Amino acid sequence: MAHNESIVSRHSRYGAGPIRRLRLLGPWLGRAPWALVCLFLLLSVVATTAVGRFPTQVPWGVYGFIVVLAGLFLEPRFLLVVYIGLFLAMAILGAYLGPNKPTTTGAQIVTVATMMLMLWLSHARAQVGVVGVSGESMLVDMRDRLRAQGELPDLPASWGAEVALESAFGDGFSGDFVVASRSTDGCTLEVALVDVSGKGREVGARSLLLSGALGGLLGELSERDFLQSANNHMLRLRWSEGFATAVHVAVNLETGNFTIGYAGHPAAAQFTAGSGRWRMLAGGRGPLLGVIDQAEFPRESGTLRRGDALVLYSDGVIEARDKALDDGIDRMLGRAESFIRTGFEGLAQRLCDQAAAGLGDDRAVVTIWHT
Repeated sequence: MAHNESIVSRHSRYGAGPIRRLRLLGPWLGRAPWALVCLFLLLSVVATTAVGRFPTQVPWGVYGFIVVLAGLFLEPRFLLVVYIGLFLAMAILGAYLGPNKPTTTGAQIVTVATMMLMLWLSHARAQVGVVGVSGESMLVDMRDRLRAQGELPDLPASWGAEVALESAFGDGFSGDFVVASRSTDGCTLEVALVDVSGKGREVGARSLLLSGALGGLLGELSERDFLQSANNHMLRLRWSEGFATAVHVAVNLETGNFTIGYAGHPAAAQFTAGSGRWRMLAGGRGPLLGVIDQAEFPRESGTLRRGDALVLYSDGVIEARDKALDDGIDRMLGRAESFIRTGFEGLAQRLCDQAAAGLGDDRAVVTIWHT
């Protein structure tokens, strides 16, 4: 039975539920901002009435809840209206209570300070065209789209493949990503593993942009032209600090023959069932993507016979500050040895979990095997 699985960072799978639910309100909030203003002003009246009637039982901190809630949903001009109303309500309430008012100076100062902070945050979000929780929902969309790009296509029963991605320190975004495609006739599987310069959230937007472009190129060009086209695309982007490494493999699912090319990326590892050993393929022959114009990216050929496997990985799997690169490769192959007898399911995630870089770098592994 075919085994085909994509595994994403376990640190970023959860916690998006509330944001997703709030995001559903986005279209309505955009059409009815004044309705929200009236709602928050009504809440201010209710809070003022409650504090006025029960000054010792109802804390003035109830205003802080309204301040934060309004800051999550309103853009600056509407938020300012609500905050002016809140401030006037607090001033009127203070005058009404007079000497009966409990000591609330600290709460009032904190409330006003929170207003200023939320106004600043709202203004900062408005400058990039997002309002309230829509900014967070946009990040969730970016992460999900990047994750979806790495989903592997269905494979024949005699083939299996897995993808594992782990971001640095469990961040929601990774500079490593995978794009995969199966040809329309079903005979060829193409996979590209790309490592964009940087790590974590700082390269999230670049990874999303590049994954979309490379995903569109995959399968539309001959395998020998893919890396060159990817390099040309990155050169056109003219990122000041943007470059990437990549490994691209095309596997014929009928014969097991494959070709593989590198753009400044670590060499892939192949397990050969006939010898019972892992070996490193020749790699590193092509330059980094986005650095050199008219670059050449030679390819290596090989065959995955029954029982054979291929492992693609990013540098975070084998590199560590205090160890040589060869030590990292030996460590990776040592971990892979334990899967020879039991099969290669779970190998990708194991290599990510036990990477030489630990949690301090993005890690990505793709395993392809022929059963």
